[in-house]
Amino acid sequence: MKGKEPTREELLSFSSGIQMDSSAENTTPISTEELQEKVRLAAESLISRQVEEGYWVEPLEADVTITSEYILLQYLLGRERDEFFRRAAPFILESQGEDGGWPLYHGGPAEISATVKAYLALKLLGYDADHPAMQRARALVLERGGAINVNVFTRITLALFGQYDWKGVPALPPEMILLPRWFPLSIYTVSYWSRTVIVPLLFIYHYKPLLELPPEKGVQELFITPMSEVRVHYAWDKHWVSWKNLFFVLDRILQAWNRHPPSFLRRKALKKAMEWMIPRLKGEGGLGAIYPAMANSVLALRLEGYAMDHPLVRRAIQSIDDLVFDLGEQQSVQPCHSPIWDTALALGALYEAGLDEGSPFVSRALDWFCRKEVRTVGDWSVRVPGVEAGGWAFQFENDYYPDIDDTSVVLMDFAKWVPEMGAYRDVFRRAIEWTLSMQGTDGGWGAFDKDNDFLFLNNIPFADHGALLDPSTSDVTGRVTELLGILGYDARTPVVRRALRFLRKEQEENGSWYGRWGVNYIYGTWSVVSALKAVGEDMSAPYVQKAMQFLFSRQNPDGGWGESCYSYFRKDTAGEGVSTSSQTAWALIALIHGGHVRNPAVSKGIDFLLSRQQGDGKWLEQEYTGTGFPKVFYLRYNMYRDYFSLWALSLYRNVLLDGQSRVERLARRWKGNPYPVRSRFLA
Repeated sequence: MKGKEPTREELLSFSSGIQMDSSAENTTPISTEELQEKVRLAAESLISRQVEEGYWVEPLEADVTITSEYILLQYLLGRERDEFFRRAAPFILESQGEDGGWPLYHGGPAEISATVKAYLALKLLGYDADHPAMQRARALVLERGGAINVNVFTRITLALFGQYDWKGVPALPPEMILLPRWFPLSIYTVSYWSRTVIVPLLFIYHYKPLLELPPEKGVQELFITPMSEVRVHYAWDKHWVSWKNLFFVLDRILQAWNRHPPSFLRRKALKKAMEWMIPRLKGEGGLGAIYPAMANSVLALRLEGYAMDHPLVRRAIQSIDDLVFDLGEQQSVQPCHSPIWDTALALGALYEAGLDEGSPFVSRALDWFCRKEVRTVGDWSVRVPGVEAGGWAFQFENDYYPDIDDTSVVLMDFAKWVPEMGAYRDVFRRAIEWTLSMQGTDGGWGAFDKDNDFLFLNNIPFADHGALLDPSTSDVTGRVTELLGILGYDARTPVVRRALRFLRKEQEENGSWYGRWGVNYIYGTWSVVSALKAVGEDMSAPYVQKAMQFLFSRQNPDGGWGESCYSYFRKDTAGEGVSTSSQTAWALIALIHGGHVRNPAVSKGIDFLLSRQQGDGKWLEQEYTGTGFPKVFYLRYNMYRDYFSLWALSLYRNVLLDGQSRVERLARRWKGNPYPVRSRFLA
């Protein structure tokens, strides 16, 4: 560790000696002393949760589908997990909504696929169809047309247990692994998460395994149409000539192909699929380090003859078991771990809060980042050959799939805490070169791949979730642009100019920006406005102030901001929802960057955060404000409410008292002379 262990009083270097900016009247009734104490309390609470190795992480919660799928996987593998089963059942039951179904997010309406999975899981756990919770769930499913209307992944799950005819599942022939990389239906034209789910699914589609359930364990009571009559269930497009209908016809052809494939070609395809999968199973993270891919990989290995005690199988199962976490007396399963993201954002909040640059908490985290640097040339290299590997994944380990969003925030931390880089120079150089190389031809950045934007592929039957691809998004583009601004680059730099052009094009009519990875328009707007401020855009420009007006117009009477996941379904509900700490913090950060620190609405928002802070320095938040897949899968990051609230309070304090944020003071170092990034991708 670098530096000496500080005393409690030395942990945070507060700005008590800062002179009040007299250029404008201070309209806030908030006392500086109260604000300082609240910041100190929140920062100390956050610091206390750093793991000894240097990182921060708390459970990443989702709806009941992951927990239900974990239960189903145990039955498929024949594993005894009685303790988990006993503790998971009450979690599922207590998550049931008043309407009888299970929602995708806290307070949301029932979703039929989540409800069917939870129902099947409870059946396997011994709950009879006459149980009151089961009766209510069954009534809801039948009211919505029965289990025939579930999504593709739920149909596959049901088919594995003999509850759905495989003829009702869209075709996924293993031979697709043999397609050249440039071909539109190759595995490299879809997103990383789709790719890692699809490849092990090729084995499942080939073997079509079944675990026949006795009638009392099955879910045939959820069908209006008997399973024997179920066929591929398509909602044909009303226009005869469309991508959707074309892919439906192609699926019929592939269904026939799958019934009689050339044996030599099938063997070659399965061999290549396993050769692709095994290197990506290395380490402790599991395939893709996300639950669906990890679970499919275990089934694929078993179908190919790998024994339960084979090292690959044992390691894959352990990576899945590591996702189980306690919820008091109950247990649940998270879709993945989020340590890089949590650590990077916690450090960013602590920087604005005033944590001393020589603090051992900082050096522990930065050194941990260095140990977690990705040095494997992953799938991204298909589109970006000849670039040295660098950057960070989202999880503890996911070397084939570093994440542009995470990498950008980690690089911001290095730029803030050690602007001269010193011993971190090589790590920084590799990561920023890789990040710049991933800019899309549209000027934006996606999360994991470059130009992964064959949007017509979202019409294939397998992609009914609408998240097959990884195109450029405003929030990720904003993050990279903000990083470049912190390093001293502005619109005179071609890479920034291209990014700003993309962001201007993506702005919504109401002034906001769409949030792909957070809920939703508040998240996207915060991400972009922070970037515009960093690169020196004119914050009084009409398009920027249009974003400000969007935020002002969405403030709730209690002073906070909130947005429901429902805004992904209906854009006219953008920025509407019960106030949350994390979304209030995003709105406040954007408004402060937009020049409105003294606006009464901002003071009211700060009051909301102060009033919601608990005695231990934390905030409470039940709502889901993170996004896995819009309209399909949402997340509750259990640290969002704490580090973003701290960030907003600290930024408010610094700008109100000193006229600028800590990051703005840092940026002066590079003004007119940016940090020397030597990359051909800057041009």
